[in-house]
Amino acid sequence: MAKLVFHKEKIDDLDAFLKLCPFGAIEEKDGKLLASSGCKMCKICVKKGPTGAAEVIEDEIVKIDKSLWNGICVYVDHDDGIIHPVTYELIGKARELADKIGHKVYCLFMGDNIKDKADELLYYGVDEVFVYENKLLKNYILETYANVCEDFINKVKPCSILVGATLIGRELAPKVAAHFKTGLTADCTILDMSDETDLIQIRPAFGGNIMAQIATPNSRPQLATVRYKVMNAPEKLNEKQGKITLCDIDDKKLEVTTKVLKISPKEKVKTIESADVLVAVGRAFKTKENLELAKELADALGGEIACTRPLVEASLVDAKCQIGLSGRTVRPKLIITLGISGSVQFCAGMNNSDYIFAINKDEKAPIFKVAHYGIVGDVYEIVPALIKSIKEGK
Repeated sequence: MAKLVFHKEKIDDLDAFLKLCPFGAIEEKDGKLLASSGCKMCKICVKKGPTGAAEVIEDEIVKIDKSLWNGICVYVDHDDGIIHPVTYELIGKARELADKIGHKVYCLFMGDNIKDKADELLYYGVDEVFVYENKLLKNYILETYANVCEDFINKVKPCSILVGATLIGRELAPKVAAHFKTGLTADCTILDMSDETDLIQIRPAFGGNIMAQIATPNSRPQLATVRYKVMNAPEKLNEKQGKITLCDIDDKKLEVTTKVLKISPKEKVKTIESADVLVAVGRAFKTKENLELAKELADALGGEIACTRPLVEASLVDAKCQIGLSGRTVRPKLIITLGISGSVQFCAGMNNSDYIFAINKDEKAPIFKVAHYGIVGDVYEIVPALIKSIKEGK
């Protein structure tokens, strides 16, 4: 970081010099001139003040030894041992990145009574699974899980850590990043690796209008969270590869003031991420009554309703059903879009679907550029005929 240093002895007219700062951020304290928190580093005092009165000094950057950090780790997100599918997707990406730089792929698995379940990870190309098994890890508590991450990082020193952007991942990753004073990029859509083992993290910014490329070349470990359904999961191998390493940690590091008194299972609901068939609605649907037509089509196909952002803002559809960079990322076997123009933000959330079928009355709608099949016409004329054909078994 840069800072301003003032040399008062080189200033003849102090009042005039203080007035140079448009933010009033130069203060005189104990006979010395200092830049306050209001300083914007505009450097006007350097450019317009007396020669040598103000200078910018860059802090010396202490470079890290990247050779001490090896391996790409995937945090295993699970619910009582049932591994979340996003973990397998991240293993596939970790394997791809690790092969570029000749590193190994690790998994960090913590919980209680999970050793046997860790075997499943070895069928997906993982070199080593580090298992922290302890009764105090049975229930997720941020402090205890963060302490385990700290112990693992200090012992193994992974170059990068990939975390699923789940409810737990979104809370745990920032805690770990803050502790190690390292970088974290959330909701990455593209990951790459440089020859210098710098993780290239790409994510949408400014409402999806630009794709920001982020790197933390002087920080280790590098952390990134990735949404479910963004990466491709690898195929399961016929035989196990790699090994499982059981790790010990002092119980004192797992003792916190937070105690779990009761766990009430949340009622399971269908989500658009797990649906094989989606019927996505756009601006062509103005009222809840209009939506009944789309719901009838979804029911006929055994699918779920999804939508674009305007319908959420109009309170016509729940926010959990929104597809796009500011919503959910989906990869169904079939998605039918009704009256959706196809903005970049929406398409980025569904363009990896197996089959995309679009219906729009505007033949120049961008959605037709990503759709595999399309019909130009009014959804209120086409959808009833489509429903009738489906019900008749055609």
